[in-house]
Amino acid sequence: MSGQGVTEVENIKAASRHLRGTIAEGLVDPLTGAISEPDTQLSKFHGIYQQDDRDIRSERKRQKLEPAYSFMIRARIPGGLLTTTQWLGLDRIATTHANQTIRLTTRQAIQYHGVVKRNLKQTIAEINQLTLDTIAACGDVNRNVMSPPLPSLSSIHREVQQYAEALSEHLMPKSRAYHEIWLDGEKIQSSKAEIEPIYGDTYLPRKFKVAFVIPPQNDVDVFAQDLGFITIIRDGSIAGFNVTVGGGMGMSHGETDTYPRLGDVLGFIKFQDVLAVAEAIVTTQRDNGDRTNRKHARLKYTIDDGGVEWFREEVEKRSGVTFAAAEKYAFVANGDVYGWQQDDVGAWHYGLFVENGRIGDVGDRRLLSGLRTIAQLHNVEFRLTPNQNLIISKVAGADKKKIESILVEHGIKNSTRASPLRLNSMACVAFPTCGLAMAESERYLPSLIDKLDAGLKLHGLADEPITIRMTGCPNGCARPYIAEIGLVGKGPGRYTIFLGAGFAGERLGAPYLDNANEQEILAALDPLFARFAADKNEAEHFGDFLVRTGAVREVTAGRHIHDS
Repeated sequence: MSGQGVTEVENIKAASRHLRGTIAEGLVDPLTGAISEPDTQLSKFHGIYQQDDRDIRSERKRQKLEPAYSFMIRARIPGGLLTTTQWLGLDRIATTHANQTIRLTTRQAIQYHGVVKRNLKQTIAEINQLTLDTIAACGDVNRNVMSPPLPSLSSIHREVQQYAEALSEHLMPKSRAYHEIWLDGEKIQSSKAEIEPIYGDTYLPRKFKVAFVIPPQNDVDVFAQDLGFITIIRDGSIAGFNVTVGGGMGMSHGETDTYPRLGDVLGFIKFQDVLAVAEAIVTTQRDNGDRTNRKHARLKYTIDDGGVEWFREEVEKRSGVTFAAAEKYAFVANGDVYGWQQDDVGAWHYGLFVENGRIGDVGDRRLLSGLRTIAQLHNVEFRLTPNQNLIISKVAGADKKKIESILVEHGIKNSTRASPLRLNSMACVAFPTCGLAMAESERYLPSLIDKLDAGLKLHGLADEPITIRMTGCPNGCARPYIAEIGLVGKGPGRYTIFLGAGFAGERLGAPYLDNANEQEILAALDPLFARFAADKNEAEHFGDFLVRTGAVREVTAGRHIHDS
């Protein structure tokens, strides 16, 4: 679809020759550190976002200089699995081409910040040399497919990882534009000869996210995904999956027709039907999603507009698969497990807390160097989690103490020494690089947690696990709307507070206080902590308590989140 009535992005995609645009020409333009506006839209499909340093934007404008443009590059890593060779390569790229850090994302991937245009092509080539790529890490396509981050824990986990990798490959765009532009691949004579059998010429109306999960741990936040697969186990093996559809976190401040939404369970399918059902869901969204309004273009709105029953019938018709009644399942938490775990074949795995996903060398805490040393000396794997943390995986029992010693030598304290609130926290990048940021997030949340921890300690709640997430804007990259305490940037130093979400990610929070500064945030939460300490039931979580006692209303559907 292209022409009048659709968004400009739709026209850009239609005219792009399957995502080529003029990206190649823009890369060699020496007069600017940027690429053209149409190409910035297309570059997202290649895993790239153009950004600039907002800390110095005003000063550069005063000096009549263009913004300090650089690029964020995101790698596609299904299930977050990396070898030591790949980790060392990613480390080298970070220190050679980026800003000396690796940023772990909330989708089990990594991203680099601060890559300048003249280094873009070389950086992406080096990522591909590691048998990784950045294809479809962003853009209006299926993005990185998530799966539980510890597949070595059991044969079930290993099998689910294989499903995630297979589905990621199945939903990859078929255009050769990426290989032509970044890897000097052979150029085809005409892009008209290419066919995108799943996506079509204009791809999806908006981004699309998929995750697999294994109860009882909802570490991937399956209900926040456009498409989710809840693993159902019978007699020690995978019987199939409950399929969820229509999750999504983004909204816009002040626009009540936009909202976060949790996915609906369509029903149960057998394991062999995963690819057919996933493709049918993607094509249903392709053909029915809103291409006239990008704020209304996600699958969640398609389902709310047409109804779950209509959507299920359409998917069944396209896939040839009939959904059975959903199987029973239960989730207990949506965070990560820290410290040592042993798997079914005797190997050990260490869950390491990485605050807000930023891996670098800061002061005495030399996390980047410490992990580099581990990768150089030990044949392990690195697993990225959906909560911005890292698992040092497949460790031999004889090497456990050696791994711990390396962490200590590099100033990396055992993750379990952090407070439960901090261990259950996430933040998006926000300033200075994200162009959408309205308020700080990654740079601010740690100090706010210091103050909240002090208040929790006064109320005897120092050991209470509570999820807290912060974003610099309402797009929800850190999934704040399903945190028990969600803080969403509204303006400099100002946030909307959402409270009452479920600890396992199965319920949305409700807006509690708008446009609050730090003093107002602390003043709002402290009496709620006091009431929780005095009146909570045994094993009751903070979000459940707030809903049970009427401190906040229960949000039963995303479209009702703005109800008064």
